[in-house]
Amino acid sequence: MKNCKQIILLIIAFALASCTYGKIDLGNGKYSQAAAIKGQGGTYKVGNPYKIMGKWYYPKEDYSYSEIGEASWYGEDFHARKTANGENYDMNTLTAAHRTLPLPSIVRVTNLENGRSLVLRVNDRGPYAKNRIIDVSKRSAQLLGFQTQGTAKVRVEVLEKESKELKAALLGDKYTPSTNATAKTTTTKRDPLQITGYQGSSKTFPKGSYFVQAGAYSQQSSAKNLSEQLKKFGQTNVYFVTVDGQKFYRVRIGPYSYKQEAEVTLAKVKNFGIYNAKVVQD
Repeated sequence: MKNCKQIILLIIAFALASCTYGKIDLGNGKYSQAAAIKGQGGTYKVGNPYKIMGKWYYPKEDYSYSEIGEASWYGEDFHARKTANGENYDMNTLTAAHRTLPLPSIVRVTNLENGRSLVLRVNDRGPYAKNRIIDVSKRSAQLLGFQTQGTAKVRVEVLEKESKELKAALLGDKYTPSTNATAKTTTTKRDPLQITGYQGSSKTFPKGSYFVQAGAYSQQSSAKNLSEQLKKFGQTNVYFVTVDGQKFYRVRIGPYSYKQEAEVTLAKVKNFGIYNAKVVQD
């Protein structure tokens, strides 16, 4: 088996031994590479439709999967039991359970409440509690920062390249990245929005953009001071508005095309100590 230390976010597994990696985003551009973990005899499978508590689930290969919802974790009660793809569940490794993704798959789970992000290997089925989209191992919950509270709002995204490479390795196939010369990336063109009184480096943003608003001050110097402190979280903007005849300087971070992106930054800003920060859209 190849040396796992030289691979980041890449999972290479063989029939009776596989390894997976986790990297936790601590914010401020800093990452902590978690220790490699090993599978124990698992196989690749998608699985047939199945019914749990009166509800049908339809496993499939979906490499565009991305979902926001509630995450939970499981530990001692399932430790050392067989997972849905035949591995021995280890609550101290970086794995997860999902209801429909292929087993194993590689996903990135981002805790939208604190901004932490972790790459996990899905090797089990579940959760089946209402409104839960993923069950992570005890160790994963610790690193993502929600073990004590039990659940957290997260975004789960499948990592296509890593998942396909893992599938190919388990099936003994050669992974060949797909290329499509005719494929085109399309973007939605948005009308520019002029922000009156803008004090930042740019004066226009796409209409409908999301921002993290960190504060509003009557003194421009206070707003600029906060703006400088928050630059480590993204592009900061300062602009003034008049409310009931009084001028205020607002401090915002952004823009973001998607609300979920802004929510990740919001979590980091709140951890920084700005508890009244919020996501706004212009």
